[in-house]
Amino acid sequence: MKHHQDTTSAPAEPSLGAIGTWALSLRQVHQRLAPHFARPEVRQHALLYLQAILSDIPRKNGWQIAEHARQARPYGMQRLLSRAVWDEAGVRDELRTLVCQTLSPPGSAVDEPPFPILVLDESGFPKRGRHSAGVGPQYCGATGQVENCQVGVFLSYVTARGHALIDRELYLPEDWCCDLPRRQAAHIPETVSFQTKPELAQLMVQRAQAAHLPIRWVVADTVYGHCPDLRVFLQEQGYAYALAVPSTEVVCVQTRAGILLSDVASIAHQGLRARDWQRLSASQGTKGERLFDWARLPVMHAGTVDGRNFLVIRRCLDDPDELAYYLVYAPLDTPLSIIVQSIGARWHIEEDLQATKALGLDQYEVRSYRGWYRHITLVLLAYAFLVSICLQAPRPLPVPAEDPRAKPSPPLIALTPCEVRHLLAHLFWPAPTAALLICQWSRFRRTHQYWAGYYHRRRRAKVG
Repeated sequence: MKHHQDTTSAPAEPSLGAIGTWALSLRQVHQRLAPHFARPEVRQHALLYLQAILSDIPRKNGWQIAEHARQARPYGMQRLLSRAVWDEAGVRDELRTLVCQTLSPPGSAVDEPPFPILVLDESGFPKRGRHSAGVGPQYCGATGQVENCQVGVFLSYVTARGHALIDRELYLPEDWCCDLPRRQAAHIPETVSFQTKPELAQLMVQRAQAAHLPIRWVVADTVYGHCPDLRVFLQEQGYAYALAVPSTEVVCVQTRAGILLSDVASIAHQGLRARDWQRLSASQGTKGERLFDWARLPVMHAGTVDGRNFLVIRRCLDDPDELAYYLVYAPLDTPLSIIVQSIGARWHIEEDLQATKALGLDQYEVRSYRGWYRHITLVLLAYAFLVSICLQAPRPLPVPAEDPRAKPSPPLIALTPCEVRHLLAHLFWPAPTAALLICQWSRFRRTHQYWAGYYHRRRRAKVG
């Protein structure tokens, strides 16, 4: 039963005045992009595109984005992703700078180890046709099975303050790189050649390094941990890493019984005792600490134990037979708890991908190679903007009740990107309500669908 309180509530946070500055903040972010656009009209289209991404329209495709921008036709938005002159690589660099300034602001205290961390992962984008750049039967993490999709490799930057995506690369399967007609149809530049996912990952790490981004650790799953070239590269750059490897990975470790050369699954059963396991939290989840049992063994490197290379094994509490394996390169005397924290940071890129997909990361309807990069970059920029708003907002604190009749302030979590987007979508960029515009778009859609069906039937009749 609710208690009756005929009192006034505490002021709502964030205040309307604070929320009123958020739209201006997006314009300030947009102003930073000016050097990368040849024409002001195209840059204005980019602002409208960002506003639509942050809105609540059902799908973030060219038609609905154009309607949200109060434009009569979708051609301007479609051209923004295809033929308009602007530098998506330069915008990507502005995105990275924005994230770095947000998560490691100048003058702030230096993060304690293991932060800052780079996290690598991939994400699949299911597709129906076969003409989008890089599409084909391949493993899709979104569905957990092999299906027709595109695959992007992503890089997230994680600090003690927060996390956001800073880079992206489209994976082109080898058969695409060898098929000249398909390449030309998707406008894939001649300079683009086949690169494995670990090679794309290394390219993004090199870009972060060239931008002088502070980096302590690099973390990734088995697709990248299984690649010895990537591991060698990271060691040469002096970056600590914790890379997952499959159970079949063969390593040489030092156990209490002596040297053991075997696959990591066999090592976990043969080389560890009950007292070798420690229960540690990998990170804070929505339901509490993510607790696992952990153990580590020194890995033989260049014929000796150097105190920096380890095999780390994670055991699930609910199912002790469920194990995960990591090859780790760490500074000397690094405690296991720091290694576990770095491994736990990998969950943040999952959160980033989920949040950006809610913004429309996978809702594009472009087939071209450049179109993919442009849409993805603008969505990542919109998400980085939301993260910056969240970190600039004051943390919620209980309001002291000087008046005994005052209603106590309810407990609140900090602002989330999802909540900031909800407020922006409803207060600044709602869907259009002008009857004439809505009717014009209804007529345009029905006309377009009529002719699309007509030409489809005509092509089928010719084939038959």
